[in-house]
Amino acid sequence: MRKIAIALAVAALAAPAFAQQPRAPRETVKATVGGKGVSVEYGRPSLKGRSFDELIKQLPADRMWRAGVDQVTTLTTEAAMSVGGKTVPAGKYSVYIHAPETGDYSFVLNKDLGVALKEIFPAAPLANEPWPHIDDYSKSIGDKEVARVAMKKVEVKAPADLFTIGAAPSGKGTTLAFTWGDRSWAVDLQPGK
Repeated sequence: MRKIAIALAVAALAAPAFAQQPRAPRETVKATVGGKGVSVEYGRPSLKGRSFDELIKQLPADRMWRAGVDQVTTLTTEAAMSVGGKTVPAGKYSVYIHAPETGDYSFVLNKDLGVALKEIFPAAPLANEPWPHIDDYSKSIGDKEVARVAMKKVEVKAPADLFTIGAAPSGKGTTLAFTWGDRSWAVDLQPGK
């Protein structure tokens, strides 16, 4: 009961802020894997003068980041593909990045496509859009995980103020790169077996 009361108080305080906040730009990145389409749709947060390290320290204890901002980040694939050696069936998935304090970051795909914003903030604009769960990832949707694979660290030539997901051909597949500030990580998507 106490959690519900706290959530309602936060929602009441946040609803006016939601209405005043400009939305981050949204982008869709398209690529092909084995001749079939793959797309990633995401919100692009800005550093706004902050450092990547400053922001990443704000992650919850489970160190899961939703790979964007605002609505849930999604990856849609027309055919089965191999993600870092793990087979992922055709379909639509939410995208997360596990960002431990030390060690490799991981690319995570999950069957859960988020929750309608109206369930969190009933008076918010765009209330029917899917937003990521804001509670503990492992307890709320960890059992719906499809793939979790280590990402490769990539050298950044020019820091990016806006979070950017890029796609580059790689054999019969593509490499997705996630870049923000002076940091970048990549994961390979190849045709499924």
